[in-house]
Amino acid sequence: MSGTGVGIGQRPENGRQRFVKLLWTGIWLVYLSAPAGDLLHGGHSPGVRLLGWIGLAAFVTWYMLLLFRTGRGERNSVVLASLGVLAAQSTVLSLTLGREWLVLFVYVSIASGAALPLRMARWTIPGASALMTVIAFATPGGKAFLAGLLIPALLGGFAMTGVRELIRTTIALREARATVAQLAANEERLRLARDLHDLLGHSLSLITIKSELAGRMLPGHPDKAAQQVADIEQVSRQALVDVREAVSGYRRPRLAAELAGAKVALTAAEVAAELPAEPDLSGVPEDSETALAWALREAVTNVVRHSGARRCTVELVRRQTLDGPVLELSVEDDGSGDKGNAPGHGLTGLTERLTKAGGTLEAGGSRHGFRLIARVPSAAITAHVGSGT
Repeated sequence: MSGTGVGIGQRPENGRQRFVKLLWTGIWLVYLSAPAGDLLHGGHSPGVRLLGWIGLAAFVTWYMLLLFRTGRGERNSVVLASLGVLAAQSTVLSLTLGREWLVLFVYVSIASGAALPLRMARWTIPGASALMTVIAFATPGGKAFLAGLLIPALLGGFAMTGVRELIRTTIALREARATVAQLAANEERLRLARDLHDLLGHSLSLITIKSELAGRMLPGHPDKAAQQVADIEQVSRQALVDVREAVSGYRRPRLAAELAGAKVALTAAEVAAELPAEPDLSGVPEDSETALAWALREAVTNVVRHSGARRCTVELVRRQTLDGPVLELSVEDDGSGDKGNAPGHGLTGLTERLTKAGGTLEAGGSRHGFRLIARVPSAAITAHVGSGT
């Protein structure tokens, strides 16, 4: 959940969330205007009026405590006992003070839906409504109020069960998503470790054997020892090339994979994403594709982390320019956050990558937010044309 929002079935974790939940819950207390109006204008004696205010304050306090403690791990028996107290207060106040107090049973029903799991709330909500019906028939004029209260009690109670289950499901999905992301990262680390082990195991073993052999040959056959040393140099150089290729392959993104990753990242950040279909990259140099993939990754990272955007549009098109055919990537969002300021990983580093691939970068504010445009050659350069003839 966000730092300001807190839902049914989830307890507040800080002062801001407590204030938001108090405000949201307090709005619905406006329907207690009927009991309050009865105390003010119902013609009760001062003693009855005082007891009525005390009873109403006790009901509201118990009701708020029950909702605010939801999610703290209490057993269902404790919640049921609290609902029993609310029902008892509603019964006593309705029978002693009049039909205007029947509205308290609606709060009992809503509290049932908010604080109990569905398997129990499906019994307590009709139970609270049935008790309200019995008390209405026992209260003078109560039947006239019953029709206006029975439907809100049932619908409000079951609506709260739906909201409660929806929020709990959302929380569970977010936790599952975080777990999947962590597992994916761990799997990728294991893959890299396996690749490096496979690459270096043979080379290092060969270097060790040849080093021992060269050491034994050195006193009597220095020329043969020198050949072994030359072999060691060749093997070590090849091992260095293999490691560089492995690390480069590990870090080298692919555009199709980055588009899929961008969709996941933007969706997780609750940013509405418009992405192109899987691109046709036939004929596009590998360096050009890699540079655009890095550009997409950097742009989406900035949108997610810094922009505060709610929408992001990604476009990938081929264009014909005076310098030849290019592949153009455009990433535009509607945010206003700061972007590209991390040294070595922001726009400066991205410009260097694109320049090495023969491309260009444009980035800056747009009409609706921020836009990044990266262009790279979409065909291999086969000849260099001089500037003068």
